[in-house]
Amino acid sequence: MNTKNYRLIAVDGLAASGKGTLARRIAEYYHFAYLDTGLLYRAVGYEVLSVNGDISNPKHGLIAAEKLNPKNLNNPELRSEAASEAASVVATSPEVRMALLNFQKSFAYNPPDGKMGAVLDGRDIGTVICPDADRKLFVRADISIRASRRYKELRSLGLNAIYARVLQDLRDRDCRDVSRNMAPLVPAKDAFVLDTTFLDPEGAFRAALGYALF
Repeated sequence: MNTKNYRLIAVDGLAASGKGTLARRIAEYYHFAYLDTGLLYRAVGYEVLSVNGDISNPKHGLIAAEKLNPKNLNNPELRSEAASEAASVVATSPEVRMALLNFQKSFAYNPPDGKMGAVLDGRDIGTVICPDADRKLFVRADISIRASRRYKELRSLGLNAIYARVLQDLRDRDCRDVSRNMAPLVPAKDAFVLDTTFLDPEGAFRAALGYALF
């Protein structure tokens, strides 16, 4: 699918490993389009709720998924608990999953605004969504470091987070991600594995850029 002048970067990794910040910086550096795929199901769930639809009805979820626009992902309400809960419901629909798979592929190979490349951040970009990506990164870090980062992030948002609970949530999420039957979270065989345990955002960016340099 790629043309000679086209570039596609897949960034996968564990929760709170810093992959989102990293992917966003890489996209800015190259002036590529950026997609946080983790927001897609939230956007679909939120859209169903906003029109008083039934999030447990696959038809309502499919309608929302098919009308999804990248600009919808900028809505701060997608970070809400309501959007999170709705996402977990609509994500069980095979029809919604297929529609969002197509959405991700369309974004990757036809970036908006005439961009000459795209950076996709997610869980299975390099293995399922874009296995032919020009560059693949897999970001990881020690779970205690990731928990500390997430805890500080939640506190900075004014939320009454508890470190032990954040740590356990990450353990549970890691278990679900790596053990699921459909598209488990694993590095692509040709991915550059970047451990950010001892790296700040700038250090991680420089390390990734050294690999992803075009």
